[in-house]
Amino acid sequence: MKKSVIISALTIAGLSAGAALAGTMDDVKARGKLNCGVTTGLVGFASPDANGEWEGFDVGVCRAVAAAVLGDPSAVEFVPTTGKTRFTALASGEIDMLARNTTWTFSRDVDLKFEFTGVNYYDGQGFMAPKDLGVSSAKDLDGATVCIQTGTTTELNLADFFRSNNISYEPVPIETNSEAMQQYLAGACDVYTTDASGLAASRATFEDPSAHVVLPEIVSKEPLGPLVRHGDNNWGDVVRWTLNALITAEELGVTSANLDEMAKGTNNPEINRLLGTEGTLGEMLGLDAEWAKRAIAVGGNYGEIFEANIGVNTPIGLARGLNAQWTDGGLIYSPPFR
Repeated sequence: MKKSVIISALTIAGLSAGAALAGTMDDVKARGKLNCGVTTGLVGFASPDANGEWEGFDVGVCRAVAAAVLGDPSAVEFVPTTGKTRFTALASGEIDMLARNTTWTFSRDVDLKFEFTGVNYYDGQGFMAPKDLGVSSAKDLDGATVCIQTGTTTELNLADFFRSNNISYEPVPIETNSEAMQQYLAGACDVYTTDASGLAASRATFEDPSAHVVLPEIVSKEPLGPLVRHGDNNWGDVVRWTLNALITAEELGVTSANLDEMAKGTNNPEINRLLGTEGTLGEMLGLDAEWAKRAIAVGGNYGEIFEANIGVNTPIGLARGLNAQWTDGGLIYSPPFR
């Protein structure tokens, strides 16, 4: 009796493991394309270029996952989503993953049943105002009209900040970043508030960026990162460890320039495991040995993707700050590949 119970339990466990391995990754492979949810357009993070090709920091994560799973970084259908529509799109299966400057919070993780697979940008909410408004602090904004995207953490943060400082404001609700910019530049609101990285990205597109100031206050923690649905652990692992591969590559000095040489084998066992010349990490994910090499080849390591899209030498002009590697005093840190 006991033996049959054990066998039954093992059978169920085996079936459960098989069911877990089936799911989103099988769907992506069968479709030959990754459906990736992105913003409706935020320069530097995710926006189409003049030819309609999507580019940006978040886009880089989508393309890396497509390269790891499908061997083709261009095999991505980018699905623009707003603050309101992004979670419905993910929950319904319209998209396989969401890479859209989305904040990891308790309720989104637990109540909405999503799984955040890491943080690719540590951010915080800020405020932007025209220089001629004459304010130097967000605490000077008593009675201001504020453009705010609906369906975002910034709505609650805004209310909390004004309440805690005993000042008032009038919200001007908007759906998309482009709408916010139109309203803000037209004078429909005194101030625009969103993640500080989003403010920098938006200001970079203005005719005269110097006519606008980002106020010094950062009023929240906004850990931004890709997410998937609860319950498909294997797919979550694929997205998580693809992001970790980009982060680890930077830490270990693996770049787009030396990737092919490093992939021949090195005296560093972790580089070898990362690039598939040692161990069976790819097999554990249900992928081949070179999955991480392909992911890194798309746009380079985490630092290269950062610098190319939003770094100090781009119009966005963001310093690494908290998004420096942990070895340089930042928060960017990957668990080990072993």
